Amino acid sequence: MRIDAHQHFWALARGDYGWLTPELGPIYRDFAPDDLLPLLKAAKIEGTVLVQAAPTVAETEYMLSLADQNAFIKGVVGWVDFEAADAPARIAELAAHPALVGLRPMIQDIADPLWMLGDKLAPAFEAVQHHDLTFDALTLPQHLGPLRTLLERQPNMRVVIDHGSKPLIKDAIISDWADNMAALAKETAAWCKLSGLLTEAAADWSVEDLRPYVDHLLNTFGPSRLIWGSDWPVCTLASSYERWLETTDVLLNQLSDSEREAILGGNAARAYNLRE
Repeated sequence: MRIDAHQHFWALARGDYGWLTPELGPIYRDFAPDDLLPLLKAAKIEGTVLVQAAPTVAETEYMLSLADQNAFIKGVVGWVDFEAADAPARIAELAAHPALVGLRPMIQDIADPLWMLGDKLAPAFEAVQHHDLTFDALTLPQHLGPLRTLLERQPNMRVVIDHGSKPLIKDAIISDWADNMAALAKETAAWCKLSGLLTEAAADWSVEDLRPYVDHLLNTFGPSRLIWGSDWPVCTLASSYERWLETTDVLLNQLSDSEREAILGGNAARAYNLRE
């Protein structure tokens, strides 16, 4: 099964997408399953992982309702306030829904880069593991050191690093990010998403701008721990869905068929325990 392991839907009237402002132009509108289905059909993608875009439980419940109505949504990565005293109870309630496969705090928007190491978060991390959920790490390069420490503390937590941790492609900065990602790949069992790179590149990006970063992820995490996602509709700020797929084919053309199949679906199914 081919899987898009990172996509979003939103309805502006819900009112909890603080980051989504009119300045974002093309994506400042509602995006629903009917908008994505033609793209999935054209790409022969059979399932998706729907990922949170608002820091509210209400949005998670909205996404779970979409999963109930759309069989192609194979899993939902939601949100819970990890700092709240009732976080474990909230996680238990949401995990009762079979479509919930993971949780994602919006770490990239939190001012303190050490936030994830706070003592009060430990019960939430334990609950994630107790309910066999995946932790999506929405990190930037400056968070990779703390993320390594977190995974030392929680070695059994299933973790997916979103968007390759958003390397500074536009500025052609790679060394510190590369060292930290190599260490995470070597020292932990984390997966990494091959997604969200286009919006970190310059507006006139080319395949060659992306290649050093993708090659590094291939050389460190390997084809068995990379997971493809579109980051649609955010990706449309930099590229069409089709162009990102075509770019992916070029960047992965040295791999075997089985390795490409793993990145384009099999690894997501394992990382998220996706439903059939």
